[in-house]
Amino acid sequence: MADTPPASTPNDAPDTSPHLSIETNITHRELKVERLKTPTTPNTRRPSLQSRTSMNGPLYMQTSNNKVLIRRVKRKGDGTIKSLTRWLLDNQIGLSFNLIALIFLTHLFIPKARPHTLKFFTLSYNNPQSGGYAIGGDDYHFIAFCIVLFTGLRAGLMEHFFAPLAKHWGLEKRKDMTRFSEQAWLLVYYSFFWPLGVYLYYNSPSFLNLRELWTGWPDREVTGLVKAYFLGQWAFWLQQVLVIHIEERRKDHWQMLTHHFITIALMTASYYYHHTRVGILILVLMDIVDIFLPLAKCLKYLGFSTMCDVMFGMFMVSWFFARHVFYMMVCWSIWRDAIHVMPIGCFYGNNANLKGPLPIPSGWRHWVEPFRNPEGALCFSQPVVYGFLYTLLGLQAITIFWFFMIIRVATRVLRGGSADDPRSDDEVESEAEYEYEEAQPLEEEVGVESIDLKGWERRTGVKRAASSSAVSLPGHSDRKELLGRIGCEKQVE
Repeated sequence: MADTPPASTPNDAPDTSPHLSIETNITHRELKVERLKTPTTPNTRRPSLQSRTSMNGPLYMQTSNNKVLIRRVKRKGDGTIKSLTRWLLDNQIGLSFNLIALIFLTHLFIPKARPHTLKFFTLSYNNPQSGGYAIGGDDYHFIAFCIVLFTGLRAGLMEHFFAPLAKHWGLEKRKDMTRFSEQAWLLVYYSFFWPLGVYLYYNSPSFLNLRELWTGWPDREVTGLVKAYFLGQWAFWLQQVLVIHIEERRKDHWQMLTHHFITIALMTASYYYHHTRVGILILVLMDIVDIFLPLAKCLKYLGFSTMCDVMFGMFMVSWFFARHVFYMMVCWSIWRDAIHVMPIGCFYGNNANLKGPLPIPSGWRHWVEPFRNPEGALCFSQPVVYGFLYTLLGLQAITIFWFFMIIRVATRVLRGGSADDPRSDDEVESEAEYEYEEAQPLEEEVGVESIDLKGWERRTGVKRAASSSAVSLPGHSDRKELLGRIGCEKQVE
């Protein structure tokens, strides 16, 4: 039996209007549909109002009181500073290159400013007599310039080169395009700096001779290439601290942050204490791993599974030998050789009038003197050995923790299991608080027949998650990896 329609009343006159009124709020990022309603006439009865507790619709959109409300994760403690920070991150490409352009234009057109602007893009403290470079506070200008440069290059290459290249090579998922772009940037960076570090190590007296790491100290000057390499790497690791706060937080966020801070502390101490030989060797041992892993992941996203498996195997082998064998050999050399080769005591002055070794004064101020005065007290004793050694072993503890995670994931994949990343994004939605917002409308009349409701649902209401560069590369919040972050599992459509 067919259903009998309810009896009509004078207020139930059918709506014969050929249009629907859609109120939208359009921004440069997204189209947020705020209200979808049927226009009322004197002969049309408005639908009954819904309470806010009877919301319906997609997760990102709820209707209440005949309105469409945007559902979003409530940002706790948001204020002017956080809003400004997000704006800066969203505009990092323009800001980075505008700052660089401002420095060069100021240098070009304001002669009085040149002694200051020159410090940003040239190395300071050159000694014309020896051809070497001393160290000092002006080096921070060069580091700041490199941080801005790396930020702009990373964001610009990811958005305007790597992402289009990934799309050209057949990647369709936005998440894959974002991940591919991130790894491609790391591959480009380490493919430049690792060979440069190997070249510097090969041409140093300590090549394949750990004892030579400690001879000739203190030499308060370095070559221009060593200084540029060291300051560039220093700037990169400082910029990496920003990157891990731009990315969605991982479960190992604090381990990663601790790793970066330890690395920065070691580079700072080795630079000011003039231990650049061992610093370069440590960087070379660390950086080789970061070539194989990004390359393996890029191959994974492009669908070259066999080559990805080969690169992932090389990544694990290089990780083990570089970070757990050769690295520990360097630590052993610090314990065994440094205290016997390097002179105990304090040195004062520059290379031209170096005085020492002199007795180590009491107190603690002489330990921080190299950071304050490049020609002040530069001391070496057993506490210095312990300080460097324990910091390096702390870094080793973190890499051991990660290596066990890698082995666990690789074992699971070999057994045919899933490749869930133990370093994947933290679950935040289960504990998240939500807020609902109705933006100011912009009305537009469209015909009923022209409305694509499925396309409308896909295109509206969803705020794209920021990528690790804060570039508009959406789809960053996927929770399947380490073979998403580390590994080569096949993509599941």
